[in-house]
Amino acid sequence: MGRAERKAEAREEIVRREQHRDRRRQISRILHKPAAERSPGERELLEGYAELVQELEKTRQRRERLRYREQEVVDGAEILQKKVLELAEAVRGAENLVIYTGAGISTAAAIPDYRGPSGVWTLLNKGRSVSTGDLSEAEPTFTHMCIARLHKAGLVQHVVSQNCDGLHLRSGLPRDATSEVHGNMYIEVCTSCSPHREYVRLFDVTERTALHKHNTGRSCHKCAEELRDSIVHFGERGKLAQPLNWVGAVKAAKAADVILCLGSSLKILKKYHCLWGMNRPSTRRPKLYIVNLQVRSKRNFSLKPSLKR
Repeated sequence: MGRAERKAEAREEIVRREQHRDRRRQISRILHKPAAERSPGERELLEGYAELVQELEKTRQRRERLRYREQEVVDGAEILQKKVLELAEAVRGAENLVIYTGAGISTAAAIPDYRGPSGVWTLLNKGRSVSTGDLSEAEPTFTHMCIARLHKAGLVQHVVSQNCDGLHLRSGLPRDATSEVHGNMYIEVCTSCSPHREYVRLFDVTERTALHKHNTGRSCHKCAEELRDSIVHFGERGKLAQPLNWVGAVKAAKAADVILCLGSSLKILKKYHCLWGMNRPSTRRPKLYIVNLQVRSKRNFSLKPSLKR
């Protein structure tokens, strides 16, 4: 094929794409009309492009499901009181209660979540910018302090957190009772020292770090090697013993008879099969309670949980 033919073919492809976009917009406008208001010509056009109509309808349904999942639902006073009493009874009766926390428990500290109406992913998907204040000024919320008190009272054995904000440790929760499985933005580590040497800072150590680039630019005072952050980004596998503490998380999950999930959609955490007791017989799996403002479907979770909102 000569140069002129290739150019002609490219032009034809551009024209075809533009025609497809125009047809797509035209059919989309028709579909937005009530069926009774469509003209005979419009109905005929829809019948002639049945596949495109089906594609647009599936796109519309996906968007509707996404909007539905983004909605925050607050139960009425009576329903809420009933659920609170049932959850309190489960907490008191648990022999080994493990709490899994997500970004939703830190929104009261002015730290945005991910999939809420004003969440990071929600805004980015809409093409809007995300603004955050100085996270180092954030303080533990009422939820963080209650979890710490429950642990001190012996009602909670372990906390597995997806958050990197360090607020569980600031609340007074002991290190050995905490697994920050995605890292802590205030902790940098020297992996050259044995055992690894931790530096807990009052400032965010991740200013110069990113995906697969974890060196912070500061050096270990003992061996002079460069320090690295402890953050686990999407697509990475965390290898640090602390502050991730996967050993503690898995041990707690194996012993758990009740799991309480707070402020998480579980889209990420549910992929960690070692946290859900799925290797046990179904009758011996832990009871699951989910406290989240956004609706969570049983169909999307295979633990056969007892869902609470």
